[in-house]
Amino acid sequence: MLSGSGSSVMWFRKGLRIHDNPALQLASQGASHLYPLFVVDPHYMEPDPTSFSPGSSRAGLNRIKFLLESLVDLDLSLKNLGSRLLVLKGDPAEVLIRCLKEWNVRKLCFEYDTEPYYQALDTKVKNFALGAGIEVFSPVSHTLFNPTEIIERNGGKPPLTYQSFTKIAGQPPPPLTITHSSLPPIGILGSCDISEVPTIEDLGYGDAKQDEFSPFKGGESEALKRLAECMKDKAWVATFEKPKGNPSAFLKPATTVLSPYLKFGCLSSRYFYRQIQDVYETMPKHTSPPVSLLGQLLWRDFFYTVAFGTPNFDRMKDNKICKQIPWKDDDKLLEAWRDGRTGFPWIDAIMVQLRQWGWMHHLARHCVACFLTRGDLFVHWERGRDVFERLLIDADWAINNGNWLWLSCSSFFYQYNRIYSPTSFGKKYDPNGDYIRHFLPVLKDMPRQYIYEPWSAPLSIQTKANCIIGKDYPKPVVLHDSASKECKRKMGEAYALSKELDGVVNEDDLKILRRKLDEGKEQETKAKRSRNTSGLA
Repeated sequence: MLSGSGSSVMWFRKGLRIHDNPALQLASQGASHLYPLFVVDPHYMEPDPTSFSPGSSRAGLNRIKFLLESLVDLDLSLKNLGSRLLVLKGDPAEVLIRCLKEWNVRKLCFEYDTEPYYQALDTKVKNFALGAGIEVFSPVSHTLFNPTEIIERNGGKPPLTYQSFTKIAGQPPPPLTITHSSLPPIGILGSCDISEVPTIEDLGYGDAKQDEFSPFKGGESEALKRLAECMKDKAWVATFEKPKGNPSAFLKPATTVLSPYLKFGCLSSRYFYRQIQDVYETMPKHTSPPVSLLGQLLWRDFFYTVAFGTPNFDRMKDNKICKQIPWKDDDKLLEAWRDGRTGFPWIDAIMVQLRQWGWMHHLARHCVACFLTRGDLFVHWERGRDVFERLLIDADWAINNGNWLWLSCSSFFYQYNRIYSPTSFGKKYDPNGDYIRHFLPVLKDMPRQYIYEPWSAPLSIQTKANCIIGKDYPKPVVLHDSASKECKRKMGEAYALSKELDGVVNEDDLKILRRKLDEGKEQETKAKRSRNTSGLA
């Protein structure tokens, strides 16, 4: 057992920043020594050669790279304060418990996390620490509000509408104004196996085949620089209105692109909120929630709160707020969508951008999620969610699941007849198809009148554009008009069943409904055939 009775451990997971970090503030307060720690968790970081894209079993390489950049930046910031980031590898609970024993720690601090994985991990660590007489501080700072408090104020249940959430939440607490000029020194490290922040190669990704990496670099410094740039354009901040914005703008995206920095806690949401308020105070008028920039931060907290208070939030089965819908389990359609091979250029270009950049505009996300689920392919939202969870650099458990529930009309939003057209929606913003030409260079010479529906181009035009449909670029996997009509019919039947059974739909009910829908489709096909045959007679 090493000496150092006043030693503290600051366990970084998310919250990879110095500014507005209550856990770091508590850890450094009155400590003789401070151990800033990050554990490389094989659960998230170990290469998985069987996955459909380079990365681990849980995260694509873009997100892993973003995280490593964020850790390098944090390490530099800590070094400027007379400290450094201590990086260890292994199961976080085991590694942490070993270090707490070795360093004779008196205080353990880490940011509160609502994700189920961290909830289980934190319980294990807290139980050991409290049993060993170690003080544990786990302040809420990843969100504007404490989800537990919001749920308590709402009678023990999460508010299920944005309006009820904002009414209960009120104003968030301000960010910490304290700035650190230095931190307590690191104590004796003993036999704990400490390393520097690993590189992609150190983690075993040296041979990973990835043509293009995300243009967005991780880290608190980058986050604060990007925030300052955004806040400079006061008129843009004041007039920001979602869902407006151009989803096809890629050279200069039409949003802040601060979501990945919020996801990893490189940027404090409370600090961001305060900065927006400061801009509003200097402007004669500004937009309001839910569509304003401030409103987007409240949406984030709304999803965090509902996710935290809803058992099985990340699946359809046993999820009380999720409509039970007989989705298809079609691997071929899923793969065509995932790999940008649906034959609909607008959809495919978005999926290629996701694969290459790990990011796309929120309206682009809406289009491809709607297309996969209730719009055209009727594939289960959980399958699409898994793809986003892997490839997005801002993949966030609560928000990603919340958005898929919303966009598949499984929860929150129920107007399933309103869909995003895979051909006309993108055309409104980018009639020339520049976005498609960039991400799908095979279509770069296709004339603008055919760029969104290249299958409709005469063969002579296809030949001239060096892109034969069905050979160089796929034919559409479905006929949009009939596919969307069929999806609406299925959604209508599922909603009717839910109403009939007061929302309590079990697996047997879904099997019966699936059979009924399949029989209905069969009869429709037979009727069409007989009509065609009688027409030929």
